[in-house]
Amino acid sequence: MRKLLRLCPVLLAVALLFGAGPAFAGKRVALVIANSAYQHAPSLTNPVNDGSVMARTLKEAGFDIVDSRHDLTAQETRRVLREFADRTRDADIAVVYYAGHGLEVEGSNYLIPVDAKLERDTDVFDEALSLDRVLVAVEPAKQLRLVILDACRDNPFGKTMKRTIASRGVGRGLAQVEPTSSNTLIAYSAKAGFTAQDGDGANSPFTVALSKHLTRPGLDVRRAFGFVRDDVLKSTGNKQEPFVYGSLGGEDVPLVPVKVTAAAAAAPNPQADIRRDYELALQVGNRPAWEAFLAQHPDGFYASLAKLQLEKIGAEQAHAAATEKAKQAEAERDRLAALGAQKDTQAKAAADAEAAEQIQLAAQKAKEQAQQQAAAAEQQRVNLAAAAPSAAPASTAGPAGTNVASLTPAIAPADLSRSVQTELGRVGCFSGAADGNWTTSAQRSLSQFNRYAGTKLDVKVASTDALDTVKSKQSRVCPLVCEHGFKTDGDKCTKIVCRDGYALNDDNECEKQRAAKPATAKPATAKRDDGDERPARQRRQAGGEAAGAGGGFGGAAGIAAAAGASRRSSGGQLFCNNSGCRAVNRGCHLEYRGGGGPGNDGNAEVCN
Repeated sequence: MRKLLRLCPVLLAVALLFGAGPAFAGKRVALVIANSAYQHAPSLTNPVNDGSVMARTLKEAGFDIVDSRHDLTAQETRRVLREFADRTRDADIAVVYYAGHGLEVEGSNYLIPVDAKLERDTDVFDEALSLDRVLVAVEPAKQLRLVILDACRDNPFGKTMKRTIASRGVGRGLAQVEPTSSNTLIAYSAKAGFTAQDGDGANSPFTVALSKHLTRPGLDVRRAFGFVRDDVLKSTGNKQEPFVYGSLGGEDVPLVPVKVTAAAAAAPNPQADIRRDYELALQVGNRPAWEAFLAQHPDGFYASLAKLQLEKIGAEQAHAAATEKAKQAEAERDRLAALGAQKDTQAKAAADAEAAEQIQLAAQKAKEQAQQQAAAAEQQRVNLAAAAPSAAPASTAGPAGTNVASLTPAIAPADLSRSVQTELGRVGCFSGAADGNWTTSAQRSLSQFNRYAGTKLDVKVASTDALDTVKSKQSRVCPLVCEHGFKTDGDKCTKIVCRDGYALNDDNECEKQRAAKPATAKPATAKRDDGDERPARQRRQAGGEAAGAGGGFGGAAGIAAAAGASRRSSGGQLFCNNSGCRAVNRGCHLEYRGGGGPGNDGNAEVCN
C-alpha cells in the first residue's frame, strides 16, 4: 500500500504529459429548450429568460455544442430532438434543459409545445412530447446523460380539458420516474407531485441555483444538485424542494473538470501529492487504506480528515455490533418468555434487552454524528480542491469544528431532535413541547407519521432522513383527534355545547333528554293468613264468629264450622237445632225433611 501511495504522483504526472487531461474532459453537448409564448394557454414570463441563462452558463463552462431554442411547436421539437440525438453519438456528456409547461397523465410525463390545444386528455399523446422521447435523444452519451426539467408548474389546460375516461388521471406537477439506462439522472425543479415557483425576479429560483452550482469545476454533479436543493429550499421558505431521480457509480462525475497543466505535473506540489494519496484511500474506503495513509502522512490537514474517516468507520462498526447484540438480547428475552422461565430470569433477560437497546441508540447517535463530521470535512476538502487544486490548505487544524456547507450539514443531536419535533407538530403528529429530548412520546409521534404517510422511518432516533421526509409534507398528515366532549374545528378542538333539553351521549352527540317519570307507591300485597300463626285472641274471635254463624236456623255456615271439631268421632255429619249442634250418632244419618225455622228442624236424624 505504501509503495502504491508513493507512485501516485509519478503516475499522474505521466498521464498528464501524455494527454490524459483532455481525455478526461471528453466531448460535452447540450440542448436548451424554453417555451413561453403558448398559443392556447396563458404565456409564461420566465422560461425564455431561464433558457438564456442556462445556455450562457453551459457555453462559459466550455461545452462543445450548446443548441438553444425557444417557443417550439410540436413538429419543431421533434426535429430538434432528432438533430440533437445525432450529436450525442460521439459525446461523453449530454445535457437537455427544458423550461415551460409539463404534464403528467396516468404516471407518464409530457413536455408541452407552444401550439398544443389539449382539448381532451387523449390529445396529449398526439400534441405533446413524452419524457421518454427526450431520454432517447441523450441515450448515446457514454459517461453521463442528464435531463433537467423546470416544468413542474400548474396545468393550464386542466380546467378546460375533457376527460374521455373518467378514471384517467391527470396529475399535479410531474410523476416520479425511474430511469432504466445506467448513468442517467433526471432533475426536477420540484419533487414529484408538487409544483414549482417562478419567483419574483426574471428567473426561477431553480435556474438561479443551477447557474450558480452546476458548472463549478471539479464538483460532482450529484453534489451540485445537493447545493441547488439547499438554495431553492432557502429561497422559497421550504415550500419547493428540487429532486433528482436516477443513480451514478462511485466515481465523481463533474460537468466541468478541474484544469491541470503539464507544468504543474512536472513540478508536483507536496500538498497535492498528499491530496492524491488521500483521494486514493477515499476510493478504497476501508480501515486498512486509512491506516496506510496515516502511516505515510501522520500529520497535517489531510491526516485530520483521515482520522475522521476512521472514526466514522469505527462508529459504523460499533453500531452494527450493538444492533446485533440488541437483536440477540431480544431473542433471548422472547425465548425465555415462551418457555415460561422463572420471573427473575425473565426480568434479567428483559433488563439485558433494554440495556442493549440503549447501547444501540447511543451507537446510532455516535454513528450519525461521525458521518456528519466526515461529510462536512469531505465537503471542505472538495471546496478547497475546486478553488485551488494545487495549493496547500490555509490551516492544518482538524476540520471537526469548522462550519462548512455540505449536503448533510452537521447538526447537534439535540437540535436535530428539536427540529424533527417541530416539523412533526406542524403536520399534526406531535402535540408536546419541542424540547430536543427524543422520548417515547416523540417516538410514538414519528410512528404515527409513518402510519399515515406510508413511510418506514426509524422511530428510535431523530435522523436527518426523518427531518427531510417530514419537511417535504406541505399539509397535515396525522388526523386531529379530540377528547370526549370536544369536536374538530379546523386544526383545533372546541368544546361541544348542547342546547337546553339535550345532553352529550357516549357517541359525542347531543341527545334529547327524556322527562323523569313520577315515583308511584306499590300496592300492598295480601299475604296468606295462617290460622296456626295468628295470635290466640284472633283465633278465638274467628271461632266465636263461626259459632255465631252456626246458631242460625239451619245455617250451613254453622254446620261447616262445627264439622272440623267432630269429624274424627262421627261420620262427619252434624245435627243442629235451637239448643246447639252435635255429631250424628254412629250408624245414623241426616235426612232433609223440608221447612226449617223456629221450632221446626229442617234435618232429621235417621238411624238404622
